[in-house]
Amino acid sequence: MAPSWWCYGISIIILVFLPLMTLTGMEGKMFGPLALTIAIALAVSLAISLFLSPALCAYILKGGADHDTKPIAFMKRYYLKMLNAAMASQKKTVAAAVGLLLASFALFPFLGKSFIPIMKEGSITPTIIRMPSIAIDEAVKIDMEVMKIVSEVPGVKKAMSVLGRGESPADPSGPNESNPVVSMDPESGRRQVEIEEDIRKALTHIPGVQIVMNQPIAQRVDEMLTGVRSQLAIKIFGDDLTELRRLSEQVAQIVKTVPGARDIRVDRLSGQQTLTIDIDRRAIARHGINVADIHTIIETAIGGSEVSQLYEGERRYAIQLRYPESFRNSVDIIRETTLRTADNALIPLESVATIKLVDSPPMINRETGKRRVVVGSNVVDRDLGGFVAEVQRRVEAEVKLPEGYYFSWGGQFENMQRAMSTLMVIVPLTVVAIYFLLFMMFNSVRLAGLIITVLPFASIGGVFGLALTGEYLSVPASVGFIALWGIAVLNGVVLITYVRSLREDGVPLDQALRDGCAQRFRPVMMTATVALLGLVPFLFATGPGSEVQRPLAVVVIGGLITSTLLTLVVLPVLYRWFEPPVIPKKLGDEFS
Repeated sequence: MAPSWWCYGISIIILVFLPLMTLTGMEGKMFGPLALTIAIALAVSLAISLFLSPALCAYILKGGADHDTKPIAFMKRYYLKMLNAAMASQKKTVAAAVGLLLASFALFPFLGKSFIPIMKEGSITPTIIRMPSIAIDEAVKIDMEVMKIVSEVPGVKKAMSVLGRGESPADPSGPNESNPVVSMDPESGRRQVEIEEDIRKALTHIPGVQIVMNQPIAQRVDEMLTGVRSQLAIKIFGDDLTELRRLSEQVAQIVKTVPGARDIRVDRLSGQQTLTIDIDRRAIARHGINVADIHTIIETAIGGSEVSQLYEGERRYAIQLRYPESFRNSVDIIRETTLRTADNALIPLESVATIKLVDSPPMINRETGKRRVVVGSNVVDRDLGGFVAEVQRRVEAEVKLPEGYYFSWGGQFENMQRAMSTLMVIVPLTVVAIYFLLFMMFNSVRLAGLIITVLPFASIGGVFGLALTGEYLSVPASVGFIALWGIAVLNGVVLITYVRSLREDGVPLDQALRDGCAQRFRPVMMTATVALLGLVPFLFATGPGSEVQRPLAVVVIGGLITSTLLTLVVLPVLYRWFEPPVIPKKLGDEFS
């Protein structure tokens, strides 16, 4: 089997397969099947092209003249004029290509960055957070009122709510939270953004609650990432709850002033009423009472103590002794609970203890053994990367952390950083591997370097496409660049290999370049056109999930336009400078 074919096929498979398969976390689960499917398809197509296609051609194809179709002939006529002009003005051609490349490099830092575009699921989850001490009856009453208000918003089909906390200890919901699910009517003609804004306005008059707008799937993803139902989670770690509360409120005030912040929420460190009983040890010593005796009385009166068991057939029930609910919920009655002293006198509990209600946190969260509080925020009308960068800059300048306290930035931003960091390492290594395989294929450092130049040139259209359409640089867009590079390498190999074949047969350089470009114009255009047309529906799709597909399609379509043009025009011009001084005979004949 010809080694050039193997190098070519393996290089394309590695270029697409390796970077995508090295992604971890949710992005790996999302794009791993895509990478595996592409790699298997390319491997099978390589085997078919080597073994099945030649046999079918021998049986099916008949002899005859080789001529272009009218559309191809029309395009080739103008293309050859452009090629002749480019070869006549080589420096201007290369300068124009380098100028476009530098312009894309200058534009790249201004592209918005996000993890994955927000998918419009067709449902909304306006999470309602109440005071931790709210009674269940009052919580149900508020939920019924909220559902009635939300159902009257134009574009809402139906609304239902789940109140409270699940049995799973991993459930991040608090007992004072409810998670309504609002289904939208697709026939109403209203956009999801408009319905969300109307729901926010309708719920602003409800006192004492926080409204955090999200979507069912997106909310669960955020929960799995950091346990916070927000796109950005600012975690503050420390020891003192009072200091954590002060820092979280200060950070929340900063986030509110940053453009794009929406649905800001802070872990509550207050609002839960707790009954504290502080025993005066000197007082109980005067009366001859033990601390353990007081603990037992308190435990029995409030929590309950098992005093016996009741049997009904084979069933057994515990009998507990404790105050009635009205007594347990009364601080005055608990204060008047009587104790028996050593001399059989009866005294009230408040005479030997300080009993009071204090404000305390409903829940103390810990991570890696440290107390932490989270400030969460969603982002609207701007990219997540730019929003987080501005918040980090403001927080670093305005918030002074005491010794032992530190920040951790999580949420979708954390996943975005991890995915981009992985790609920043894997993609260069993959390009080096491709360069090595191209070197093995051409047996030339110069020609391998010439093929590699198509990668940055192919990226020009992808960068400009993202900028013109307003899409952000996200994981799907990065996957689009990887797929684009595979197609660009394919076209570059097809063109340069045929030119090399002509040069090995003794054809002069200029004639070899013109003849090679004319003969390989149709394969290059077919490869680019088929890939482009296959992605055009993604640009105009409007159903659920189309937001994730669109950045990938924009990058590949925009990149194919520039990479095809640069491959057919700039690559032949650069070939003059990259051609080795000594051409090995018959290398690459299998591509002719």
